[in-house]
Order: sequence, then C-alpha cells, then structure tokens
Amino acid sequence: MAISELDLRRRWSRGEPCHGLWSLLPGAVTGEVLARAGADFVVVDLQHGAVAEAELPGITAVITGAGAVPLVRARSPLFADIGRPLDLGARGVLVPNVRDAGHAREIVAACRYAPAGGRSIGRLSGGADEPLVIVMVETATALDDLDAVLAVDGLDGIYVGPGDLSLSLELTGADHEAELRGVLSSIIARATAAGLPVGVHAYSGKAAAGFAAEGATIVTAAVDTVSLGEVVAQHLAVARASSG
Repeated sequence: MAISELDLRRRWSRGEPCHGLWSLLPGAVTGEVLARAGADFVVVDLQHGAVAEAELPGITAVITGAGAVPLVRARSPLFADIGRPLDLGARGVLVPNVRDAGHAREIVAACRYAPAGGRSIGRLSGGADEPLVIVMVETATALDDLDAVLAVDGLDGIYVGPGDLSLSLELTGADHEAELRGVLSSIIARATAAGLPVGVHAYSGKAAAGFAAEGATIVTAAVDTVSLGEVVAQHLAVARASSG
C-alpha cells in the first residue's frame, strides 16, 4: 500500500518505526527496485551518491509510484541546495552539516513557503507543500546544542551520521567504538524523551534493528551499494566453492 510523507509524519508522531533504504546509485531503475522491495521510504543521496540532480524528477516519480516516499539528502545546508530537491519531486529532505539550533531553524524556514518561511515558489515536479524536514546531527557543535535542536519548531526529526560525528568528536577507530555507541544511544534517548523522531545511519538490518530497539523510528535498514557488494561477493564465493 502506497504511503505519503503525511503517513510517515503521523507514524513517527505516534512513535511507530518506519523502515527505509538509502540509495547512492544513479537511475530511476535503482529507485524503483528499492521502493518495490517494500521500503516505507527511499533516501536518494545527493551529497555522496552518484545521482545527478537532473535525474530527481524521474527517480522520485518511480519511488512514489512504487508505493514509497522519496526523500533526498541535500548536497549541502545552503538555501538553494535545500530547495532544489523539493522542486524536483522530493517529499522531504535530510540536511547535512547542521551546526546548531539556529541553523536548524534556518533549514526549516527554507522548506516552508511564506509566511511560515522563505521557500521560493517554482516547484517543477511532484513534491509536497509541507515536506518532511530532518536535520543531520553529525558535528560536535550540533551535539553540544542538541536540546535546543530538539525543540526547534517545524522539525520532523533528526538523523545521526555516525561517521562524521565520530570524526568531529575524535572517536574514530575500534578503540573508541564503545564510547561512540554510548553517544549514539544517548542521542536516541534524548530525542525520544523530547518526542522528536530520530534515526541513526546503518548499513545492515541488524544494526538498524539495534537502534530501533533503543527507540529510533527513522530506520535505515540498508545502503544499496553496500548490500549489492555483499550479496554479489557471497554468490561468487558459493559459485567458486562449488566448482573448486
């Protein structure tokens, strides 16, 4: 059954998890395959993925047609980079590199038409009048200001990027894995207590389930490039073992 950004917002507000997939690969076929796998949402990554901006109308349309909600990780937190995906079919944005609560308020305003915000009218394809607005917590400054970020009006959720956050906190490497995991758990607990949906980027269903068990409701179950590489390697190993 097809769902909309309104359904995601309602489910998250009730504390219900929604399960999505993360896409770094280009093309409408990729988006459709992921959506038809049963995802509630598909995040198209403009920041680190191979997707071109011009592909968004086609990709977001097939994701919607397959019954999932197309979200886009914006290229940057700049005003223009937030607005473009929304004009090209995204029903919500995940905005990276958020500094603090003041910055988060600017991002919410960039996603809302006047008088609530400063979003420019000019939508070309699909999209939503009131898209989902999710900011990424991946810097030490955002973490320091987390309580204020969680209180920003109009924010639909926060999404933690463990990789960049570990760099910012100087917690990289296996020696700091437990400490970083404690930080992630604390963020989930604080967001849940504040009543704001939260997600943590994960590359596997097992990792995603672990975060969901702690209260995360924006649940990314897999990343297309990682899953493709793992499954293909497994099949190659089986084939070689059988013919050896």
